[in-house]
Amino acid sequence: MSTAILEKPATAAATDTILSLNNIEVIYDHVILVLKGVSLQVPRKGIVAILGANGAGKTTTLKAISNLLKAERGEVTKGSIVFDGERVDKMSPNELVRRGCIQVMEGRHCFGHLSIEENLLTGAFTRRDGNAAIKRDLEKIYELFPRLKQRRGSQAGYTSGGEQQMCAIGRAMMSKPKMILLDEPSMGLAPQIVEEIFEIVRQLNDKEDVSFLVAEQNTNMALRYATYGYIMETGRVVMDGEAKMLRENEDVKEFYLGVAEGNKKSFREVKSYKRRKRWLS
Repeated sequence: MSTAILEKPATAAATDTILSLNNIEVIYDHVILVLKGVSLQVPRKGIVAILGANGAGKTTTLKAISNLLKAERGEVTKGSIVFDGERVDKMSPNELVRRGCIQVMEGRHCFGHLSIEENLLTGAFTRRDGNAAIKRDLEKIYELFPRLKQRRGSQAGYTSGGEQQMCAIGRAMMSKPKMILLDEPSMGLAPQIVEEIFEIVRQLNDKEDVSFLVAEQNTNMALRYATYGYIMETGRVVMDGEAKMLRENEDVKEFYLGVAEGNKKSFREVKSYKRRKRWLS
């Protein structure tokens, strides 16, 4: 009886985690070490943020998961990536999409010469459940993104940045994912549109049970919507914790949220901030 009690939590923990990176290392061109022992987990139906400045390794982490590194002469050389209970770091990107994990790239990358609706339908390319099911899901996307329904016949290249970001997320949803890797969704967008995008992420998480791993420089916005966060610096995870804890952490407030307690720091002190971060050796 005691053995059964001990085994149950381990099974539950495995079921509750949809993505697990275990001490991965990424090298470009066989010599450039970009990620150094990165480990993180995403709970099923959760929203997790990867935070950090430009060049910290956030995008490389997402591309390691989605298996897009080879297009840039990169590879995972150590560690493992497990998605939905199966090791996936040796799979092709299309195999991973079929298993329910898809990346929305930084910069949106819509097909500019195609209409919004044609862009959305490209997301269903890997599906084999028939046109009727695809049409139902297309209408569901239009319910979630009313603005896209208004612009369904417009060429994507002539729509706004916010509409293109919605189109990119909607296209990912058309593949019926279990998880979306969302890279810099706020880039180049007005604050009001950024908040609208994150509200859509929350809706998709709540209503469609889609898990999200969001790489974002806008730390303040990301920590409002995520439940857990990982902070990266120079290819390493240097801090992680519940979103509420990170929002209240003095170092995070100073270096990522622009809030400092007490006297203001001089520019000279800010330039040397890395030497004063308590989490760096």
